[in-house]
Amino acid sequence: MPMKINLAFSSCPNDTFIFDALVNNKIDTEGLEFNPIIADIDKLNIWSTNHRYDITKLSYYAFTKCYDKYKLLNSGSALGDGCGPLLIKRPEAILNSNSSIAIPGELTTANLLFKIAYPAFTNKTPVLFSEIEDLVCSGKFDAGLIIHENRFTFQKKGLVKVEDLGDFWFNKTNLPIPLGGIAISRNFSKQEQKKIDRLILNSLKFSLSNKGSASKYVKAYAQEMDPKVIQSHINLYVNDFSLDLGLKGRNAIKKVFEELHLDSNNIFV
Repeated sequence: MPMKINLAFSSCPNDTFIFDALVNNKIDTEGLEFNPIIADIDKLNIWSTNHRYDITKLSYYAFTKCYDKYKLLNSGSALGDGCGPLLIKRPEAILNSNSSIAIPGELTTANLLFKIAYPAFTNKTPVLFSEIEDLVCSGKFDAGLIIHENRFTFQKKGLVKVEDLGDFWFNKTNLPIPLGGIAISRNFSKQEQKKIDRLILNSLKFSLSNKGSASKYVKAYAQEMDPKVIQSHINLYVNDFSLDLGLKGRNAIKKVFEELHLDSNNIFV
């Protein structure tokens, strides 16, 4: 009998692109069977603090709340330059510390960056990330913190960028922005952790080498159906750091821990 493993990740194109081959039996999973659980990043973050699943995508801010239960895998992460959360508003809106801000979740890296950049802005409400643009457009919120596909669509709705928090992070640290990674339960042996890390890497390499192979799976879950937007999303968030965190990627993640005065020893597989 194959060993069954619960694997939780988001519906975003970068995640479905990475995991398609793994969960749809396009590669040899070496005796392991992966059960995919697909959910919004805010839910994944909350579940991770409860150690709900064996392996989970999560925001790096959420990881700082559960690193006693999980370790970070080397493959599958979303880091980079020019890919940070955007603070957006209606053109006529004037922001101050009392302004209402829609955020994509308390435990998202987006919220952490916003806290660091705008500590006086505390009137924040978590909402589903895909609804933030429309809620700002309607006037329900003065501004919003957008992530994922919405980076590519907000201008079409007449909204304007206040700040790219990825640029803010880079200017502050000279490091890539660590958005989200793949965490594996510490209950697995070191050998099992390494094996699963390798399988995720193989899955990503398969999607990269077989152009269009993941398209059906990606489109089935994408919030934005425009193929150009989907591909732009994948191009931005699936990069060299997704294949291998490397020294720079690890240093960026350690910097998050440093900002929160936490010990980053023994957090990587």
